[in-house]
Amino acid sequence: MTKRIGILTGGGDCPGLNAVIRGVVKASLVRGWEVIGIEDGFDGFLHPQKCRALGLEDVSGILPQGGTILGTSNRGNPFRYPILRQGKVELVDVSDEVVSVISALGLDGLIVVGGDGTLKIALELMNRGVPIVGVPKTIDNDLLETDVTFGYNTACEVATEALDRLHSTAQSHHRVMVLEVMGRYAGWIALESGIAGGADVILVPEIPYDIEKVSSAIVARSKRGKRFSVVIVAEGAYPKGGNRVVKEAAGGKVAVERLGGIGEMVSRELGGYLETDIRATVLGHLQRGGSPSMFDRCLGSRFGVKAVELIQEGSFGRMVALRGRRIESAWIGDAVRHLNLIDPEGEMVRHAEELGIILGR
Repeated sequence: MTKRIGILTGGGDCPGLNAVIRGVVKASLVRGWEVIGIEDGFDGFLHPQKCRALGLEDVSGILPQGGTILGTSNRGNPFRYPILRQGKVELVDVSDEVVSVISALGLDGLIVVGGDGTLKIALELMNRGVPIVGVPKTIDNDLLETDVTFGYNTACEVATEALDRLHSTAQSHHRVMVLEVMGRYAGWIALESGIAGGADVILVPEIPYDIEKVSSAIVARSKRGKRFSVVIVAEGAYPKGGNRVVKEAAGGKVAVERLGGIGEMVSRELGGYLETDIRATVLGHLQRGGSPSMFDRCLGSRFGVKAVELIQEGSFGRMVALRGRRIESAWIGDAVRHLNLIDPEGEMVRHAEELGIILGR
């Protein structure tokens, strides 16, 4: 039976989004279905001109492109939508309007591609009767029920390459180089790329660090003839007894707090213990942009196809998930019940420490 399905990409952008869109469109058209692309996340439902049909010509050539051809927004929560009134930003509930538009579009299913925040919104809309299938997207890799989220592999590749480049300049100038990477409250990018890139110190949110132990380890390296060190720190990391460094607090136009600045903070802290020249680099949005890796292109494509299959089965309220080498599915509520964080006593942390990497404890 012919169906009309919608797809939107919400939250921050990440490599592989276009692969998912392409996978959904191609798998749908094979079935004779119509696909409606919703631009700028859930915001698109509030502006009818942002809902458009997607055909093969729209997805031709987009597989290696970064970003999303549909656009996205990390401020478009229809249950807490920011509206400017009399010079002040107020958060209002426009979910009734969104549900009405979805009904008017005649969608038989809505594919929501996003991370923790976006999928929580999707879950609320599903409770309002919207037939939803989720696709896990985030470079942070902090969603449960899937072995990995698409976008994460590319972000780790970028961070690893940055470490490789910092190694050569650190060694040449006998410096300590501190690299700050994204990940919010999860340290996966820092941990895995730190291992892959040969970092001497890895600081993650799940293990509050002791700066004295970090500096002592760097001094010990110097005494062994290693006159340089490379430190990678996740943006959500913080010292024992201290707090995360917040660049901008949540509220108004900012839906969630913006982290950033821990790299400079660690550099200053180390400067109190070391005589070595210390420099900080913030990788920032370079991790989110650019062409996706082979892994993320393949995973995103498969996720898109599986999402269409779930709609065909009528399996709504589920999120596609990678388990081993198979693409399966999980209940969205289970995927967002809490963040997928590093186990401080887990195998990967233990392996990092056995490699001689200091985690600040």
